[in-house]
Amino acid sequence: MTETLTIARVGGQGDGIAETPAGPVFAPLTLPGETVMAEVRDGRAEAVAILRASPERVEPVSPHYGDCGGCSLQHWAAGPYLEWKREQVRLALARERIETEVEPTVAVAPGTRRRLALHARRGADGRVQLGFKARKSWRLVEVRVCPVADPRLVAAIPALTRVAEAFLEHPKSAPTLHVTWTLTGLDVDVTGVERRNGGLSRDAQMRAIEAAAAADLARLSLAGDALVMSRQPIVAFGPATVPLPAGGFLQAVPEAEAAMVSRAVEAVRGAKKIADLFCGAGTFTFPLATVAPVLAADASAASIAALRAGVGTARGLRPITAEARDLFRRPLAPWDLRGCDAIVLDPPRAGALEQTQQVAQTKAHTVVYVSCNPVTFARDARVLIDAGFQLQRVTPVDQFLWSAHVELVGVFRR
Repeated sequence: MTETLTIARVGGQGDGIAETPAGPVFAPLTLPGETVMAEVRDGRAEAVAILRASPERVEPVSPHYGDCGGCSLQHWAAGPYLEWKREQVRLALARERIETEVEPTVAVAPGTRRRLALHARRGADGRVQLGFKARKSWRLVEVRVCPVADPRLVAAIPALTRVAEAFLEHPKSAPTLHVTWTLTGLDVDVTGVERRNGGLSRDAQMRAIEAAAAADLARLSLAGDALVMSRQPIVAFGPATVPLPAGGFLQAVPEAEAAMVSRAVEAVRGAKKIADLFCGAGTFTFPLATVAPVLAADASAASIAALRAGVGTARGLRPITAEARDLFRRPLAPWDLRGCDAIVLDPPRAGALEQTQQVAQTKAHTVVYVSCNPVTFARDARVLIDAGFQLQRVTPVDQFLWSAHVELVGVFRR
């Protein structure tokens, strides 16, 4: 059914929302105040035509925009777009009855993202295609241009397409190339590959290794297992250099990482001992160790091994103790955290409820919570506030440019 809709606001997933007698209708790629005509099915607008555009609408910079599912807000001017992200944090806090200063969103520039997940498929003509999934679809949008990504990643796409071809020997394979730019070159970890008899055929392995050499990859791995490594992928965390584990976690944009790290370090100055929980390979650990001794913990044994390997690469650091431990199943208790007067948490999207409940019982006077999900952050913040902490300020960070995703740093004190 074709309807004329007036967009009232942009929802949490980046779609415009129109209020109708039948309930809200979600209209992708629209902005507040716009009038659109669309086919409405089950509360979603399709085949949207803009009748009256918002003055905040701008021309998208990607030729793939609208079809590619990687970006959802490229059509919005920078000012209101960044303010909308700030508002998403305010709304999440309000649901938990939390009021605090929410600082302006930290912006990142285009062309700065050092990590991409590129999907590979074989087209009907037999040609290998590499790109991103289409909006609300499993269909692949082949890309040769991406204004979000580091230009070095974009330049490597043709060579990466040849690497992907080696992983398509099984008809059920749907490879995803997790590509990271490191100090020593490209690191590629491939997932989604069907394996015959537990592994790739010898021929496919050889083709993958040859393609990796032609692409000058630092390392090529399959689900975390290295197939070939010409150079150890290295990343810098503060004054240290760390060997990145195959398939390991790394913040997507160096500038966003720097913004979050600087706020965490500033918040813990004066601490005598710091705990860094969900530490990964040491994104925050090494900068924190310029302030005080650090107790670091993470579930990934490979990340902890990488962190330990990085300890000897920098001078002037305070002692670092690192432990591989699942903080969801076995959170560090107040006894484990004794002496830590500052605690930094950087959990995945699910948050860290069990660990936060333990942190609330410690004698720490400062907690820095880095989050990629304002909703679970607000839930966990309520636990700390109920234990006597005050949420002093929250800083949103726009790490994933032109998406609905927002990260943040919250500083608690008591």
